[in-house]
Amino acid sequence: MIRSLKIKRLVSWALLGLFTSFIVSCSTFSNNPKIPVQGIVTIEFWTMQLQPQFTNYFQGLIRTFESQNPSIKVKWVDVPWSAMENKVLTAVSAKTPPDVVNLNPDFASQLAGKNAWLNLDNKVSSQVRSSYLPNIWQASTLNNKSFGIPWYLTTRLTIYNTDLLKQAGITKPPATYAELGQMAQQIKDKTGKYAFFATFVPQDSGEVLESLIQMGVTLVNTDGKAGFNTPQGKAAFQYWVDLYKKGLLPKASLTQGHRHAIDLYQSGETAFLASGPEFLKTIANNAPKIALASAIAPQITGDTGKKNVAVMNMVIPRDSKYPDEAVKFALFVTNDANQLAFAKAANVLPSTIKALSDTYFKKVPANATTAEKGRVISASQLQQAEVLTPKLKDFKLLQKSIYENLQAAMLGQKTVDQAVEDAAQLWDNR
Repeated sequence: MIRSLKIKRLVSWALLGLFTSFIVSCSTFSNNPKIPVQGIVTIEFWTMQLQPQFTNYFQGLIRTFESQNPSIKVKWVDVPWSAMENKVLTAVSAKTPPDVVNLNPDFASQLAGKNAWLNLDNKVSSQVRSSYLPNIWQASTLNNKSFGIPWYLTTRLTIYNTDLLKQAGITKPPATYAELGQMAQQIKDKTGKYAFFATFVPQDSGEVLESLIQMGVTLVNTDGKAGFNTPQGKAAFQYWVDLYKKGLLPKASLTQGHRHAIDLYQSGETAFLASGPEFLKTIANNAPKIALASAIAPQITGDTGKKNVAVMNMVIPRDSKYPDEAVKFALFVTNDANQLAFAKAANVLPSTIKALSDTYFKKVPANATTAEKGRVISASQLQQAEVLTPKLKDFKLLQKSIYENLQAAMLGQKTVDQAVEDAAQLWDNR
């Protein structure tokens, strides 16, 4: 009798334990966003420094997507620009990545070379792919495999100070780097100001690298070796060295990044600023007098006529637990209607053919603001624009090799020929 009672108690405790375990497991199950509950999955979406300015836009976008796809929830995480690369590298290495990430092709291609992203050629039909600008889709490919879906774009413009040009006796802004070099001396002689600021800091802007390509230089040849140890490469190095040695570039070009270019232009110390039209609003807020004197022109280029475009894309980590849902969301964010809406909200350009054909990017009223005119000029450059720098997993090393040797030549520590040769050897012997 006692033995029977003990057995019943043990069974009761066992059942209670199982029940408690079930409750705990259900609670854990429902609180983990990566575990589906009742057929619902949650995907994690990372963007790059878009809060708080676009919080309402994305909250509305996600609500619409979730209403159309009741089995998918989206957790949005906005990451500061400076933290994104380290955060992505850590998550990918730990095999705990988000499901959709907003990156740029330069950084994304470095991880694409390590097979970190989903091959989208198997997930996105050719029909859907053809809705994006072909040259822009190509920017997110490596070794003939698509690793990213294009999102928003910017192309550089030349923003210029009409007052400084008038003082220097210049009637129109330069169209080429050759013209820019000529005007730089005239502006310095007549106004005491600099024509422009370019950075040679290896970790910063790739604008100088792009200028070499626009001047006809091949950075890397088909064998992956340095392609710039040529007469064209030496002439491009010489261009920048001459400007610096003549005192036509600020000394801070060797130590300060692109942010300094904006500061100098806003303070009236430079005549030209190479930037996207979205910075016109920043200039208007920070330096109203400079903004009133500012006008815009197409991007400065070289003899090749090539134009730069900066691309933001969406990548899907290969270790995403929900790749199909992630691709579906990425295509939703980047479809025609949503690209057009975001382009209007952020003063950027869309990467789909239909969205770009909207009259918003083609016509402006007679009394249009400088920013509105900039939008049309910027959009008109897109058909010929391309991501100029090559997609390489060691891209930062290429930039470092060239910039550091350019600096040495600018400071007179090396001849131009030696600087070019040393940069090429650094790249080839990596």
